[in-house]
Amino acid sequence: MSTAEAPASLAHLAARVDTRVDALLVPEIERWSTLDPDLALPLGDLRELVLAGGKRLRPAFCYWAFVGSGGDPTDPIVIDAGASLELLHTFALVHDDVMDGSLTRRGLDAIHIGFEKRHRSGGWRGEPRRFGEGVAVLVGDLAFVYADLLLANAPRRAHDVFTDLRLEVNIGQYLDLIGTVRGRPTVDAARRICCYKSGKYTIERPLHLGLALANAPDSAYDTLSRYGMPLGEAFQLRDDLLGVFGDEIETGKPVGVDLREAKPTALVARAFDAARPIDRQFLELRFGAHDLTESEVERMRTLLRTTGAHDAVEADVRRLLHEALDALEKADITAEAHTELTELAVYVAERTS
Repeated sequence: MSTAEAPASLAHLAARVDTRVDALLVPEIERWSTLDPDLALPLGDLRELVLAGGKRLRPAFCYWAFVGSGGDPTDPIVIDAGASLELLHTFALVHDDVMDGSLTRRGLDAIHIGFEKRHRSGGWRGEPRRFGEGVAVLVGDLAFVYADLLLANAPRRAHDVFTDLRLEVNIGQYLDLIGTVRGRPTVDAARRICCYKSGKYTIERPLHLGLALANAPDSAYDTLSRYGMPLGEAFQLRDDLLGVFGDEIETGKPVGVDLREAKPTALVARAFDAARPIDRQFLELRFGAHDLTESEVERMRTLLRTTGAHDAVEADVRRLLHEALDALEKADITAEAHTELTELAVYVAERTS
Protein backbone atom coordinates (compact mmCIF):
# COMPACT_ATOMS: atom_id res chain seq x y z
CA MET A 1 0.00 0.00 0.00
CA SER A 2 1.37 3.45 -0.94
CA THR A 3 1.34 6.01 1.82
CA ALA A 4 -1.48 8.04 0.24
CA GLU A 5 -3.70 5.08 -0.62
CA ALA A 6 -6.86 4.49 1.41
CA PRO A 7 -7.36 0.99 2.86
CA ALA A 8 -9.59 -1.11 0.61
CA SER A 9 -12.02 -1.74 3.47
CA LEU A 10 -12.77 1.98 3.76
CA ALA A 11 -14.84 2.11 0.55
CA HIS A 12 -16.84 -0.97 1.52
CA LEU A 13 -17.66 0.44 4.93
CA ALA A 14 -18.47 3.85 3.44
CA ALA A 15 -21.05 2.23 1.14
CA ARG A 16 -22.78 0.59 4.12
CA VAL A 17 -22.83 3.86 6.04
CA ASP A 18 -24.13 5.83 3.04
CA THR A 19 -26.92 3.29 2.52
CA ARG A 20 -27.95 3.72 6.16
CA VAL A 21 -27.96 7.51 5.89
CA ASP A 22 -30.09 7.30 2.76
CA ALA A 23 -32.51 4.88 4.41
CA LEU A 24 -33.01 7.44 7.17
CA LEU A 25 -33.22 10.65 5.17
CA VAL A 26 -35.28 9.65 2.11
CA PRO A 27 -38.38 8.80 4.20
CA GLU A 28 -37.80 11.94 6.28
CA ILE A 29 -37.81 14.09 3.14
CA GLU A 30 -41.06 12.45 2.04
CA ARG A 31 -42.58 12.79 5.51
CA TRP A 32 -41.91 16.49 5.92
CA SER A 33 -42.49 17.56 2.32
CA THR A 34 -46.00 16.14 2.69
CA LEU A 35 -46.54 18.68 5.46
CA ASP A 36 -45.09 21.49 3.33
CA PRO A 37 -43.28 21.16 -0.02
CA ASP A 38 -40.79 23.83 1.07
CA LEU A 39 -39.34 21.39 3.60
CA ALA A 40 -37.94 19.22 0.82
CA LEU A 41 -35.23 21.81 0.17
CA PRO A 42 -33.32 21.89 3.48
CA LEU A 43 -33.65 18.15 4.04
CA GLY A 44 -32.75 17.40 0.43
CA ASP A 45 -29.66 19.61 0.67
CA LEU A 46 -28.66 17.85 3.89
CA ARG A 47 -28.91 14.45 2.20
CA GLU A 48 -27.02 15.67 -0.85
CA LEU A 49 -24.17 17.04 1.27
CA VAL A 50 -23.78 13.94 3.44
CA LEU A 51 -23.64 11.70 0.36
CA ALA A 52 -21.47 14.03 -1.76
CA GLY A 53 -18.20 12.73 -0.39
CA GLY A 54 -16.06 12.41 2.69
CA LYS A 55 -13.58 9.72 3.69
CA ARG A 56 -15.81 8.08 6.35
CA LEU A 57 -12.83 7.85 8.70
CA ARG A 58 -14.89 8.23 11.86
CA PRO A 59 -17.13 5.24 11.06
CA ALA A 60 -14.02 3.23 10.18
CA PHE A 61 -12.29 3.85 13.51
CA CYS A 62 -15.53 3.07 15.34
CA TYR A 63 -16.08 -0.11 13.32
CA TRP A 64 -12.60 -1.59 13.79
CA ALA A 65 -12.57 -0.85 17.52
CA PHE A 66 -15.95 -2.61 17.74
CA VAL A 67 -14.99 -5.64 15.62
CA GLY A 68 -11.52 -5.83 17.13
CA SER A 69 -13.04 -6.07 20.60
CA GLY A 70 -15.35 -8.95 19.73
CA GLY A 71 -18.29 -7.11 18.17
CA ASP A 72 -20.28 -8.87 15.47
CA PRO A 73 -19.40 -7.26 12.10
CA THR A 74 -22.95 -7.92 10.87
CA ASP A 75 -24.56 -6.13 13.82
CA PRO A 76 -26.44 -3.11 12.41
CA ILE A 77 -25.70 -1.06 15.55
CA VAL A 78 -22.14 -0.32 14.43
CA ILE A 79 -23.35 0.91 11.02
CA ASP A 80 -25.97 3.03 12.79
CA ALA A 81 -23.14 4.47 14.87
CA GLY A 82 -21.06 5.16 11.78
CA ALA A 83 -23.97 6.93 10.08
CA SER A 84 -24.52 8.89 13.29
CA LEU A 85 -20.90 10.03 13.29
CA GLU A 86 -21.21 11.16 9.67
CA LEU A 87 -24.36 13.15 10.39
CA LEU A 88 -22.68 14.75 13.38
CA HIS A 89 -19.70 15.57 11.15
CA THR A 90 -22.10 17.17 8.66
CA PHE A 91 -23.59 19.28 11.46
CA ALA A 92 -20.08 20.54 12.25
CA LEU A 93 -19.23 21.19 8.59
CA VAL A 94 -22.41 23.17 7.88
CA HIS A 95 -21.92 25.38 10.92
CA ASP A 96 -18.17 25.65 10.24
CA ASP A 97 -18.87 26.92 6.72
CA VAL A 98 -21.07 29.68 8.17
CA MET A 99 -18.42 30.65 10.72
CA ASP A 100 -15.64 30.69 8.12
CA GLY A 101 -17.69 32.22 5.32
CA SER A 102 -16.82 29.27 3.05
CA LEU A 103 -18.35 29.25 -0.42
CA THR A 104 -18.23 25.57 -1.27
CA ARG A 105 -18.17 22.15 0.39
CA ARG A 106 -17.49 18.83 -1.36
CA GLY A 107 -17.90 20.42 -4.76
CA LEU A 108 -21.30 21.89 -3.90
CA ASP A 109 -22.40 25.33 -2.78
CA ALA A 110 -22.07 25.56 0.98
CA ILE A 111 -25.55 25.26 2.48
CA HIS A 112 -25.75 28.94 3.43
CA ILE A 113 -24.62 30.00 -0.04
CA GLY A 114 -27.21 27.79 -1.75
CA PHE A 115 -30.05 29.31 0.23
CA GLU A 116 -28.67 32.81 -0.20
CA LYS A 117 -28.82 32.25 -3.97
CA ARG A 118 -32.39 30.95 -3.71
CA HIS A 119 -33.34 34.07 -1.76
CA ARG A 120 -31.85 36.33 -4.42
CA SER A 121 -33.35 34.49 -7.37
CA GLY A 122 -36.75 34.37 -5.68
CA GLY A 123 -36.75 38.10 -4.99
CA TRP A 124 -37.70 37.39 -1.39
CA ARG A 125 -37.89 39.95 1.38
CA GLY A 126 -35.07 40.64 3.80
CA GLU A 127 -31.33 40.11 3.59
CA PRO A 128 -30.18 37.11 1.52
CA ARG A 129 -27.05 36.50 3.61
CA ARG A 130 -28.93 36.36 6.90
CA PHE A 131 -31.54 34.04 5.40
CA GLY A 132 -28.90 31.69 4.01
CA GLU A 133 -26.99 31.56 7.27
CA GLY A 134 -30.17 31.07 9.28
CA VAL A 135 -31.24 28.11 7.17
CA ALA A 136 -27.74 26.62 7.39
CA VAL A 137 -27.86 26.75 11.18
CA LEU A 138 -31.14 24.84 11.08
CA VAL A 139 -29.84 22.28 8.57
CA GLY A 140 -26.87 21.67 10.85
CA ASP A 141 -29.25 21.28 13.78
CA LEU A 142 -31.30 18.74 11.83
CA ALA A 143 -28.15 16.71 11.19
CA PHE A 144 -27.40 16.85 14.93
CA VAL A 145 -30.87 15.53 15.80
CA TYR A 146 -30.72 12.75 13.22
CA ALA A 147 -27.31 11.73 14.56
CA ASP A 148 -28.92 11.28 17.98
CA LEU A 149 -31.80 9.34 16.48
CA LEU A 150 -29.48 6.76 14.97
CA LEU A 151 -28.00 5.97 18.39
CA ALA A 152 -31.38 5.47 20.07
CA ASN A 153 -30.74 1.76 20.67
CA ALA A 154 -27.13 2.08 21.79
CA PRO A 155 -26.09 1.26 25.37
CA ARG A 156 -25.72 4.00 27.96
CA ARG A 157 -21.93 4.02 27.84
CA ALA A 158 -22.05 4.67 24.09
CA HIS A 159 -24.32 7.66 24.72
CA ASP A 160 -21.86 8.95 27.31
CA VAL A 161 -18.99 8.69 24.81
CA PHE A 162 -21.08 10.43 22.15
CA THR A 163 -21.89 13.24 24.59
CA ASP A 164 -18.19 13.74 25.32
CA LEU A 165 -17.47 13.79 21.58
CA ARG A 166 -20.12 16.44 20.93
CA LEU A 167 -18.96 18.64 23.78
CA GLU A 168 -15.33 18.39 22.72
CA VAL A 169 -15.91 19.31 19.09
CA ASN A 170 -17.85 22.42 20.13
CA ILE A 171 -15.13 23.38 22.60
CA GLY A 172 -12.59 22.92 19.82
CA GLN A 173 -14.60 25.08 17.45
CA TYR A 174 -14.64 27.92 19.96
CA LEU A 175 -10.89 27.61 20.56
CA ASP A 176 -10.43 27.79 16.79
CA LEU A 177 -12.57 30.91 16.53
CA ILE A 178 -10.89 32.75 19.39
CA GLY A 179 -7.48 31.74 18.08
CA THR A 180 -8.36 33.12 14.66
CA VAL A 181 -9.35 36.58 15.89
CA ARG A 182 -6.38 36.95 18.24
CA GLY A 183 -3.92 36.86 15.38
CA ARG A 184 -0.50 35.32 15.90
CA PRO A 185 -0.93 31.70 17.04
CA THR A 186 1.24 29.82 19.51
CA VAL A 187 2.31 26.20 19.15
CA ASP A 188 0.66 25.27 22.47
CA ALA A 189 -2.67 26.84 21.51
CA ALA A 190 -2.54 25.23 18.07
CA ARG A 191 -1.94 21.79 19.64
CA ARG A 192 -4.88 22.29 21.99
CA ILE A 193 -7.14 23.14 19.03
CA CYS A 194 -5.72 20.09 17.20
CA CYS A 195 -6.72 17.91 20.12
CA TYR A 196 -10.27 19.13 20.65
CA LYS A 197 -11.44 20.29 17.24
CA SER A 198 -10.08 17.33 15.35
CA GLY A 199 -8.03 14.69 17.15
CA LYS A 200 -10.51 13.50 19.75
CA TYR A 201 -13.49 14.00 17.47
CA THR A 202 -12.02 12.23 14.45
CA ILE A 203 -10.20 9.30 16.00
CA GLU A 204 -10.15 8.85 19.78
CA ARG A 205 -13.88 9.16 20.51
CA PRO A 206 -15.02 7.09 17.49
CA LEU A 207 -12.67 4.37 18.78
CA HIS A 208 -14.24 4.70 22.23
CA LEU A 209 -17.72 4.55 20.70
CA GLY A 210 -16.84 1.23 19.05
CA LEU A 211 -15.50 -0.08 22.34
CA ALA A 212 -18.68 0.97 24.16
CA LEU A 213 -20.87 -0.78 21.59
CA ALA A 214 -18.79 -3.94 22.05
CA ASN A 215 -18.93 -3.70 25.86
CA ALA A 216 -15.14 -3.69 26.00
CA PRO A 217 -13.33 -3.47 29.36
CA ASP A 218 -12.16 -0.15 30.81
CA SER A 219 -8.51 -0.94 30.06
CA ALA A 220 -9.24 -0.98 26.33
CA TYR A 221 -10.14 2.72 26.35
CA ASP A 222 -6.76 3.82 27.69
CA THR A 223 -4.89 1.56 25.27
CA LEU A 224 -6.70 2.83 22.20
CA SER A 225 -6.43 6.43 23.44
CA ARG A 226 -2.66 6.04 23.33
CA TYR A 227 -3.11 5.13 19.67
CA GLY A 228 -5.88 7.60 18.86
CA MET A 229 -4.60 10.80 20.45
CA PRO A 230 -1.23 11.07 18.67
CA LEU A 231 -2.85 9.90 15.45
CA GLY A 232 -5.58 12.54 15.81
CA GLU A 233 -2.93 15.23 16.15
CA ALA A 234 -1.09 13.85 13.13
CA PHE A 235 -4.37 13.94 11.19
CA GLN A 236 -4.85 17.63 11.90
CA LEU A 237 -1.22 18.53 11.22
CA ARG A 238 -1.50 16.82 7.83
CA ASP A 239 -4.71 18.79 7.23
CA ASP A 240 -2.84 22.01 8.06
CA LEU A 241 -0.09 21.16 5.57
CA LEU A 242 -2.61 20.32 2.86
CA GLY A 243 -4.47 23.58 3.53
CA VAL A 244 -1.37 25.50 2.46
CA PHE A 245 0.63 23.16 0.22
CA GLY A 246 -1.96 20.67 -1.05
CA ASP A 247 -3.27 20.25 -4.56
CA GLU A 248 -6.45 22.31 -4.93
CA ILE A 249 -8.14 19.65 -7.06
CA GLU A 250 -7.38 16.88 -4.57
CA THR A 251 -8.15 18.81 -1.38
CA GLY A 252 -11.27 20.50 -2.73
CA LYS A 253 -10.41 23.90 -1.27
CA PRO A 254 -8.44 26.88 -2.64
CA VAL A 255 -4.73 27.02 -1.87
CA GLY A 256 -4.06 29.60 0.83
CA VAL A 257 -7.55 29.66 2.30
CA ASP A 258 -6.16 28.84 5.76
CA LEU A 259 -3.80 31.82 5.45
CA ARG A 260 -6.63 34.16 4.49
CA GLU A 261 -8.77 32.87 7.37
CA ALA A 262 -5.90 33.16 9.89
CA LYS A 263 -6.25 29.54 10.98
CA PRO A 264 -4.23 29.16 14.21
CA THR A 265 -2.11 26.20 13.15
CA ALA A 266 1.17 24.84 14.49
CA LEU A 267 2.57 25.31 11.00
CA VAL A 268 2.06 29.08 11.08
CA ALA A 269 3.01 29.35 14.77
CA ARG A 270 6.39 27.75 14.04
CA ALA A 271 6.95 30.18 11.15
CA PHE A 272 6.21 33.17 13.38
CA ASP A 273 8.67 31.89 15.97
CA ALA A 274 11.50 31.28 13.48
CA ALA A 275 11.01 34.17 11.02
CA ARG A 276 13.43 37.07 10.67
CA PRO A 277 12.05 40.38 12.06
CA ILE A 278 11.16 41.73 8.60
CA ASP A 279 9.34 38.52 7.68
CA ARG A 280 7.61 38.33 11.06
CA GLN A 281 6.36 41.87 10.53
CA PHE A 282 4.92 40.83 7.15
CA LEU A 283 3.16 37.86 8.77
CA GLU A 284 1.77 40.04 11.54
CA LEU A 285 0.40 42.53 9.03
CA ARG A 286 -0.96 40.21 6.35
CA PHE A 287 -1.72 36.81 7.94
CA GLY A 288 -5.53 36.57 7.98
CA ALA A 289 -6.12 39.39 5.50
CA HIS A 290 -9.15 38.56 3.33
CA ASP A 291 -7.63 40.61 0.49
CA LEU A 292 -4.41 38.61 0.59
CA THR A 293 -3.01 38.56 -2.94
CA GLU A 294 -1.70 35.49 -4.75
CA SER A 295 1.84 36.86 -4.53
CA GLU A 296 1.46 37.32 -0.78
CA VAL A 297 0.16 33.77 -0.44
CA GLU A 298 3.27 32.58 -2.30
CA ARG A 299 5.50 34.66 -0.04
CA MET A 300 3.90 33.10 3.03
CA ARG A 301 4.23 29.61 1.56
CA THR A 302 7.91 30.32 0.93
CA LEU A 303 8.36 31.54 4.51
CA LEU A 304 6.71 28.42 5.87
CA ARG A 305 9.43 26.44 4.10
CA THR A 306 12.48 28.66 4.64
CA THR A 307 11.79 29.06 8.37
CA GLY A 308 11.79 25.28 8.72
CA ALA A 309 8.13 25.23 9.80
CA HIS A 310 7.07 22.86 7.02
CA ASP A 311 9.82 20.35 7.75
CA ALA A 312 9.23 20.55 11.50
CA VAL A 313 5.53 19.76 11.11
CA GLU A 314 6.32 16.89 8.72
CA ALA A 315 8.69 15.53 11.35
CA ASP A 316 5.95 15.88 13.98
CA VAL A 317 3.55 13.88 11.79
CA ARG A 318 6.08 11.06 11.42
CA ARG A 319 6.83 11.05 15.15
CA LEU A 320 3.16 10.98 16.09
CA LEU A 321 2.42 8.21 13.59
CA HIS A 322 5.19 6.06 15.07
CA GLU A 323 3.90 6.78 18.58
CA ALA A 324 0.39 5.69 17.55
CA LEU A 325 1.63 2.50 15.89
CA ASP A 326 3.78 1.62 18.89
CA ALA A 327 0.74 1.97 21.14
CA LEU A 328 -1.35 -0.17 18.80
CA GLU A 329 1.07 -3.06 19.30
CA LYS A 330 -0.08 -3.25 22.93
CA ALA A 331 -3.80 -3.23 22.11
CA ASP A 332 -5.76 -6.39 22.87
CA ILE A 333 -7.65 -6.56 19.57
CA THR A 334 -8.03 -9.10 16.78
CA ALA A 335 -5.32 -9.48 14.15
CA GLU A 336 -7.67 -8.22 11.43
CA ALA A 337 -8.49 -5.05 13.39
CA HIS A 338 -4.80 -4.50 14.10
CA THR A 339 -4.03 -4.66 10.38
CA GLU A 340 -6.88 -2.32 9.46
CA LEU A 341 -6.07 0.23 12.17
CA THR A 342 -2.43 0.19 11.07
CA GLU A 343 -3.41 0.89 7.47
CA LEU A 344 -5.80 3.62 8.57
CA ALA A 345 -3.08 5.26 10.63
CA VAL A 346 -0.63 5.36 7.73
CA TYR A 347 -3.32 6.71 5.43
CA VAL A 348 -4.42 9.40 7.89
CA ALA A 349 -0.88 10.63 8.42
CA GLU A 350 0.32 10.49 4.81
CA ARG A 351 -2.78 11.29 2.74
CA THR A 352 -2.72 13.88 -0.03
CA SER A 353 -6.31 15.10 0.21
